[in-house]
Amino acid sequence: MNHSNIVGGSTAKRVMNCPGSVALVQKMPPQPSNKYADEGTLLHNVIAEIVMTDKHPEEFLHTKYNDQVLTLDLIDNKLVPALAALDVIDPNKEMEIEAETRVGFGDLLPDVFGSTDLIGRIGSRAVVLDWKFGDGVAVEVEENPQLMFYAAAAMRTEETKWAFKDVEEIEMVIVQPPQVKRWVTTPARIAQFEKDLVKAVKLAQQPNAELKIGDHCRWCAAKPICPQMTGAVDRALKTSIDGLDAPTISAYLKNADMLEQWITDLRALALQMLDSGARLPEYKLVAKRAIRQWTDEDKAKVALFAFGLTESEVMETSIISPAKAEKALKKRKQALPDDLVVAISSGNTLASADDPRPEVMILGKQLTAALSKLQ
Repeated sequence: MNHSNIVGGSTAKRVMNCPGSVALVQKMPPQPSNKYADEGTLLHNVIAEIVMTDKHPEEFLHTKYNDQVLTLDLIDNKLVPALAALDVIDPNKEMEIEAETRVGFGDLLPDVFGSTDLIGRIGSRAVVLDWKFGDGVAVEVEENPQLMFYAAAAMRTEETKWAFKDVEEIEMVIVQPPQVKRWVTTPARIAQFEKDLVKAVKLAQQPNAELKIGDHCRWCAAKPICPQMTGAVDRALKTSIDGLDAPTISAYLKNADMLEQWITDLRALALQMLDSGARLPEYKLVAKRAIRQWTDEDKAKVALFAFGLTESEVMETSIISPAKAEKALKKRKQALPDDLVVAISSGNTLASADDPRPEVMILGKQLTAALSKLQ
């Protein structure tokens, strides 16, 4: 899926509320992918092909995107409910559909574009639908800037503008299994949204574009370097909690979630920088606490049975952990052999320079690539 680095569907709300965020975000390093984003991309790719070809979801079983694999669980809990939503929206199977289409604003806003999940037309009503496969924050459909962005861009895109020709209504749909949320608006409302978007993009191009804190900050990649956010943190650090009255505490609580997210994003940025080989004064990468694992589960089971442990003591859904085995053996006054287990860290974490744990050495990317060719 392609998205503009100026403003796209998912960033429209932020840019329209905080034009200055555009320049800040462009200063940030590329955001690394993660399993949740990759799973979402996998599901979007598959459902787009299903609606355009009428294939069955099971035909895509074991399809992969990066390290994510389409399983029966994802089909049953994500794809099937999402596809069932189309029966609610289009019960008579008469909707014309275009899926996963790049839409943009042409000469009106060059380099501003996004990717729609589904554009459709039923009679005199256009349909703009967005699949939401994440299990996190519930997304509301009414006055949703992302959907209005897609509608406005689709109306100016050759491949999709047919869906909006002479329509009287435009229906916005959020499908977030198992929920289906619908909101009907008008071409006039989308035209006004487009005017507001154009204004925001022009403001974003100004050298001192306004920065503004709000709920639109939640997914902003530039939070760690935003002057508005860092200023709020500085003020919070200088505030004596004991001297606050009840109304002031209530006011501070409104910002608590935002500041907590700022801290999380700042730590993630620092970790990303250190992991790529950069240096941060007074901070370093260290290995997370190592967790013991069996070197060979089959050999471990044989050894534990030989020590006299029973089937019910050794097996749960799979073999018990080394820690539980050690505890069970202690009751028999026996020790867990060292050669059955190995301690493996689950990854790296951020720590201050005076932390007693040894620093993790990060190979440079060029050296890593060179060594991989020798293997």
